[in-house]
Amino acid sequence: MTGPSALIIAAPSSSGGKTTMTLGLLRAFTRAGRRPAAAKIGPDYIDPAFHEAASGRPSVNLDGWAMTPDRLARMIDSRGDAGLLLIEGVMGLFDGAPAPGAGGDGSAAALAALFGLPVLLVVDGSAQARSAAALIHGFRSFDPRINLAGVVFNRCGGAGHIRSLAAAAIEAGVPAFGFVPRQADIALPSRHLGLVQARETGGLDALLDRLGDLVAGHLDLDGIAALARPAATGPRLAASPVTPAVPPLGQRIAIARDHAFAFAYPHILDGWHDAGAAMLPFSPLAGEAPDGDADAVWLPGGYPELHAPALSAMGARPDGWVAGLRAAERRGVTIFGECGGYMALGRGLTDADGRAWPMAGLLALDTSFARRRLHLGYRQARLAGPGPLGDAGQGYRGHEFHYASITAEDGLPLWRDVTDALGEPAAATGLCHGRVAGSFLHLIARG
Repeated sequence: MTGPSALIIAAPSSSGGKTTMTLGLLRAFTRAGRRPAAAKIGPDYIDPAFHEAASGRPSVNLDGWAMTPDRLARMIDSRGDAGLLLIEGVMGLFDGAPAPGAGGDGSAAALAALFGLPVLLVVDGSAQARSAAALIHGFRSFDPRINLAGVVFNRCGGAGHIRSLAAAAIEAGVPAFGFVPRQADIALPSRHLGLVQARETGGLDALLDRLGDLVAGHLDLDGIAALARPAATGPRLAASPVTPAVPPLGQRIAIARDHAFAFAYPHILDGWHDAGAAMLPFSPLAGEAPDGDADAVWLPGGYPELHAPALSAMGARPDGWVAGLRAAERRGVTIFGECGGYMALGRGLTDADGRAWPMAGLLALDTSFARRRLHLGYRQARLAGPGPLGDAGQGYRGHEFHYASITAEDGLPLWRDVTDALGEPAAATGLCHGRVAGSFLHLIARG
């Protein structure tokens, strides 16, 4: 048994054009009738939403650090209805956190080696010519398990520059499939956590069409599609149990979903759906409360700091989201918040201008963006006590990515034995109060 025909889109480093190239290819292949789908390597909420906008098909995250090889195989195989699977890498091709004892790491190279997938390298040609030959040769020869099947050059200059880059690819022994010129007016907007979310990006469809036109006009689409190969998922699927990466919090789960709470991994929602759970979205920003019949409420991460005045105002309404959460707490409903959702469950949130905004007040937590500090990295942790996520000691893998500072955090801890990707001790954040819990940890999978 094999998975769909797939190709990894990688680069020598971050900011080389992987995302824009992937989006352009997805839109161009969609318009050509090839039915592409996409996946993103690593812990990223934002790029998959752009993938879906470009192709019309849901995208998933593939995380070699947090997910077992068996789970990765099932997730790749779940894309089998696509005509072509484009997997966007993370950072540089060989960059990724190690996965001790798991036989791999979180890099695009590790995924390529694990499933025998070819790699298309996106090289920024803007400040080099023949030196690109040495760079490509290094990436081709560094790890003999990796099939560097082709290269495309991004941000190219005039005809002379393109001739030099084409000669460099020949010298390195890797076929070039096109040269995309500099296009300063094609850029995706960004902010402190990365790109602005897809559904907040004005004129996105027109921008994706322009990217599709750019790619179709300068790359060999047929040649790139021909590079793809079936992922060797079969042996791992044979022994892989079908279990959710994170157990459902209940059977009727109210999920906050709007611009303030947008960071939910598709594989977790899919796992809950496959386990028979019903998901009931509500929008705190629109003044909506969680469904009164829900037996669990989940507030995922997002950007509450950008919407604190509206959240606070809507929370003050007698029929708003705060009143709904408090009523759910009185009924004994499980309530869980991740990162931005954790902040919303706290007493108050101070924005970047130093203004304090009341939040739900279900946890003894105060957070602030007036003292911004980046918290970034993988985390492995164990539950400090029993609860909806499992028994005490149950392990989880996830990641932190936020700029908020904790100014007060009082109560029973949610986690213990928290470590980073290298197994070094990391700060433990998170609280548990009755059936209400949360932390800054974005959960990816048990383990």
